[in-house]
Amino acid sequence: MALRDQIRIMVVDDMSTSRGLLVQALEALGVRHISTADNGSSALTLLAKSPVHLVISDYNMPKMDGLKLLHALRSGGKTKGVGFILITGRTEQQIVDYGRKLGMNNYLKKPFEAAHLRHCIETVVGPL
Repeated sequence: MALRDQIRIMVVDDMSTSRGLLVQALEALGVRHISTADNGSSALTLLAKSPVHLVISDYNMPKMDGLKLLHALRSGGKTKGVGFILITGRTEQQIVDYGRKLGMNNYLKKPFEAAHLRHCIETVVGPL
């Protein structure tokens, strides 16, 4: 069975359009198990009930931004090994460097192309 049939991915973004675009792109890649959250706080609640292999999170969100979510994931015993990709329209080096310091596995710039999303995911989890 291919990885794309087994992997569980959570998309976290406060903008429903952005969440939808990511979900559509993942479905086009053949990913079957996708969950969504509209901010970092709700993502943590959902992850406690239903763990995933990979989180793709927006950077700029209310309540808890993507880097705060990453910090919370890396601080949790059950979530510290979850793959994490930050997706953002702001790719200032300071954000990327801080994300890497916290344990970010990869990042993707908005707007993204499906091929870039696939490559970004595959560098973290392996071939889909």
